[in-house]
Amino acid sequence: MVLNVNNETSRLKTVVLGLPHSNGNEPKLVETYDAKSYESVQKGYYPQDDDIVNEMIAFEQILKKHNVEVFRPELKEACNQVFARDIAFCIEDRLIISNMISNRAEELQPYSKIFSKIAPDKIHYLPKDAYIEGGDVVLFNDFVFVGTCKESDFEKFKTARTNQYAIDCLKELFPHKNIIPFELHKNDTNPHDGILHLDCTFMPVCHDKAIIYKNGFARENDCHFIAELFGKDNLFEVSQREVYYMNPNIFSIAPDIVVIEQNFKRLADFLETECGATVEQIPYYEISKMGGLLRCSTMPLGRM
Repeated sequence: MVLNVNNETSRLKTVVLGLPHSNGNEPKLVETYDAKSYESVQKGYYPQDDDIVNEMIAFEQILKKHNVEVFRPELKEACNQVFARDIAFCIEDRLIISNMISNRAEELQPYSKIFSKIAPDKIHYLPKDAYIEGGDVVLFNDFVFVGTCKESDFEKFKTARTNQYAIDCLKELFPHKNIIPFELHKNDTNPHDGILHLDCTFMPVCHDKAIIYKNGFARENDCHFIAELFGKDNLFEVSQREVYYMNPNIFSIAPDIVVIEQNFKRLADFLETECGATVEQIPYYEISKMGGLLRCSTMPLGRM
């Protein structure tokens, strides 16, 4: 299998989509490891398996409608396999295997058959103390943006998933890329006050646009950098309410084909009128209650 991923929007050829089956029992409050799941369990509306299955079927149908080759991991009983993004991620023609938090270590093995289709020298395992998850890695051609937090806070938060050591490793692997760390606000229990991954607060879309929630960034200068890179008029700014429902976490099949959650009406209007994009709107609200959305469910392997 030939890998090729340089950005978030080029025409998608191959992708891994997570699995919605056999997620196991609803976690106890102390077992949750993101703020949305914490809130869902606390308030008694954690999603049911049937709803998760139906939403992922809708997503797979849209991908296949646009002639995308879709791979799925093997089923592991009683294991949440919805969020493929964090298992591994591609940069150019290399696959980086994530070092995830210990709660999620069992999610990796079901992908072994897919990874066996890739040349071994194109697969990279980071050192054990280099922690990173694919949701924190956002590509924009020569730029690799990486969500992180203060090193002093990394051990304090379950929602801190990417550390400086991992960023240093990416710089060694891709010395020709501009690796740009963005420090994010973290909160383990309140989804209104913290950001799990970079793709929950920032996402390039179409040819030259980006979706951004500025208050998700801990450093104001990072927002200024994005505004200068994309141009202020090319930014779609979301509100705190919209970021709570995960508006930035959309998924692009092509620069002019974007999959979004069906309730993102303001975003749909922007994509259609300002970008001229075809907007595929599907139900994905139940899955959002587990702390991720459309991009989180995918692992792109090839874009044109």
